[in-house]
Amino acid sequence: MNAVALETVQGRVWDAAVIGAGPAGAMLARQLARQGASVFLVDKAAFPRRKVCGCCLNQRAVSALEEAGLGHILRQNGAVPLRSLNLVVAGQNAVITLPSGYALSREVFDTALVNEAIAAGASFLPQTRADGSATQENVRTLRLRRDNADFEIAVQAVVVASGLGSKLSGHDEDLLAPPTPHSRIGAGTILESLPDGYHSETIYMGCGSRGYIGLVAVEGRRLNIAAALDAEWVKECGGLPFAAARLLQESSLPPITGIEELPWKGTPALTRRASRVSSHRLFILGDAAGYIEPFTGEGMAWALTSALALAPLVVRALEDYRPEVETDWEGLYHQLVVKRQGFCRILASLLRHPGWMKQGVRLLRALPQAAAPMVRSVNARLQLQGEP
Repeated sequence: MNAVALETVQGRVWDAAVIGAGPAGAMLARQLARQGASVFLVDKAAFPRRKVCGCCLNQRAVSALEEAGLGHILRQNGAVPLRSLNLVVAGQNAVITLPSGYALSREVFDTALVNEAIAAGASFLPQTRADGSATQENVRTLRLRRDNADFEIAVQAVVVASGLGSKLSGHDEDLLAPPTPHSRIGAGTILESLPDGYHSETIYMGCGSRGYIGLVAVEGRRLNIAAALDAEWVKECGGLPFAAARLLQESSLPPITGIEELPWKGTPALTRRASRVSSHRLFILGDAAGYIEPFTGEGMAWALTSALALAPLVVRALEDYRPEVETDWEGLYHQLVVKRQGFCRILASLLRHPGWMKQGVRLLRALPQAAAPMVRSVNARLQLQGEP
């Protein structure tokens, strides 16, 4: 991975700046560079970075990678196939068959996507902060900061893909909505070896009264652990690792020795939605545009498919900017993401009522085929308007 010096991006007008080098931002930067746009990709973190959430790629996410010619990322990095979901509530469990999906750590996946963006011609600036931009008729002025260096860069389009808790300054502040009331927080860690009771190719999901926890094997026979938790309950339990241990116990998943000693990371409140996803020469993408508690890889699918959809609109804006491109992105984002988030809203509501979930598990045990329509809907590739 070759990062460029901050000074090298000065003294010119760039076509696009992409803020945030997660899956959405890196995929978009790569697609823009392949179209001949001059683009730089900015992230405040150093890469490779450890990020424990979002390691599951469902069939829809895999289809997006294949469509972009990036399926080799999974094959070359030891991604683990996903065959089933084991849903456990208060000792009751149901096994749901999954179509082709994979688990790959975000540390490896994000780095691979950034490398693909660089190979396509994008310039990468890690450990760099991007601040709000001033708007002129034909450009935005973006402020970049790394260590003690501080530069202003002129760009024709800015894409914000910097994840949960993204901030915008100036007249764009109203684009990013605060989290919804009582939104859960995310938490996660990685266990360096697969413990007893857990097997590769299966997502384990345990539901309790104050949150839920998912566990899945990633490359190297490591176990990725991620949870969505009520913030007040985390405090009552004494911290993230103790809340996770309680969830394993409540749901009757196999205990994990030493889970309390693992290095856990938390996230801001999860559920939120931007009031708009565009402004003059600015587009919002990925978790920065909104987030709903996911289930088995929906968030990654939304990120990748919406990045592929946004790229042609940005290219069009660079060639001949018209305000209609903002309206087009608002409508397309609603079609690609917002409409499909309804399913996760329903699930998030059900997950707050373990009694209902327990009844659902009993139904799935008696009628396993009842899950098939839900699985097909979540994993189906969405056909864009105008596609054959």
